[in-house]
Amino acid sequence: MTTVLDARKPAPLAGWDPEDEEFWSRTGARIARRNLVFSVLSEHIGFSVWSLWSVLVLFLGPEYHIDTAGKFTLTALPTALGALLRLPYTFAVARFGGRNWTVISALLLLVPTGLAALVLQPGVRYGTLLAVACVAGVGGGNFASSMANINAFYPHRLKGWALGINAGGGNLGVPAVQLLGLLVLATAGVAHPRLLPLLYLPLVVLAAAGAWWRMDNLATTSGGSSGSSGSSGPSGEGRALREVARDPYGWAVSTLYIGTFGSFIGFGFAFGQVLQVQFHERFDTPVKAAALTFLGPLLGSLLRPVGGRLADRYGGAVVTLCTFLAMGAGTGVVLLASRAGSLPLFLAGFIALFVLSGLGNGSTYKMIPAHYQAVARAAVAAGADPEAAEADSRRRSAALIGLAGAIGAFGGVLVNLAFRQSFLASHNGDAAYLGFLAAYVLCSVLTWAVWLRRR
Repeated sequence: MTTVLDARKPAPLAGWDPEDEEFWSRTGARIARRNLVFSVLSEHIGFSVWSLWSVLVLFLGPEYHIDTAGKFTLTALPTALGALLRLPYTFAVARFGGRNWTVISALLLLVPTGLAALVLQPGVRYGTLLAVACVAGVGGGNFASSMANINAFYPHRLKGWALGINAGGGNLGVPAVQLLGLLVLATAGVAHPRLLPLLYLPLVVLAAAGAWWRMDNLATTSGGSSGSSGSSGPSGEGRALREVARDPYGWAVSTLYIGTFGSFIGFGFAFGQVLQVQFHERFDTPVKAAALTFLGPLLGSLLRPVGGRLADRYGGAVVTLCTFLAMGAGTGVVLLASRAGSLPLFLAGFIALFVLSGLGNGSTYKMIPAHYQAVARAAVAAGADPEAAEADSRRRSAALIGLAGAIGAFGGVLVNLAFRQSFLASHNGDAAYLGFLAAYVLCSVLTWAVWLRRR
């Protein structure tokens, strides 16, 4: 019999079975929805802290003695650490429980925000700024643990929507911190960068408190047992990661996520600097650049759930292929605008890339649980125990969500490095745009060859 303990108690929820429609309508949907809300809040703050330096570099005027290449390095470092942390953060859900780890990971955000508020002043050494910026990468790890946790709460038919809402709400942390940065620039001025991280200190505490009081641990993801399957817990998650790491499907999905999420987070971190450097005469002050940088990440974040919903209806591969083809066209527009010096066309092309990357983020992640659900059904048809097959499906989905999230986030590092080298070599981003175009063509071919080609 399905048993769900009082949500106000710290004990894990036992017997969680979202595929049981009676259980879902009676109890499961309400509990899952509550956990989704507070997961989104914590992940949202995590994304804001992760992308904090995409705004702070706009405050670093001549008195900081940092050139354009140095600023791109400051935005690349937190992207890299955030990518590295996504794998251990995925395992942390199994070891500590979703609620417990959400509290811990939220409180860890106090470190980069506090350090940034402490050191940001003219005369600070560049090496100190690099170290503090790198620590902001802890905010990037929150995504993987949050997605793995919410994946376990929802039935397969709603995963595209639920994962899209969870990720999209988190992604909104990027435009949120950029809007707050614009507010600080417009009111206090460029001389007061410390105000921005200070604004986030109480928000971090609020997110941790909300997770502590309103979220739950699932027995299936906190080292407990779920039914007869003995594959839950940290050791099961480790086995699942080894399994998906040996599966070519996992690497194919991860490559696609480099193209979608890597583009979203990389462009989100770099766009303000790109405007200031490539169109300096139009964006000669940080306020002018900050006034536009939030728009693309905002639209991309809002449309991520739409990508998940479209994937639920039409299939993740079809939506993802259409997305990459359109991203290639958008990159062509950006390249033409760059060479012609057309700011309106440049902005239109970049905003289209943000929107499309958001849609692609949602559709690509839907492909993960859909694949392992199909594997589980095939195993059951061959005589496997249905409960054990379902448990394996959830473990592998969670593991691949972590792996793809980590690999995809490195795409953001590549975007910032591509811009850095392009501006160093030619004082424009044309070489980087050509590289992005080639990447989207490659991802389109991969999507067609692996998922859509008639066999």
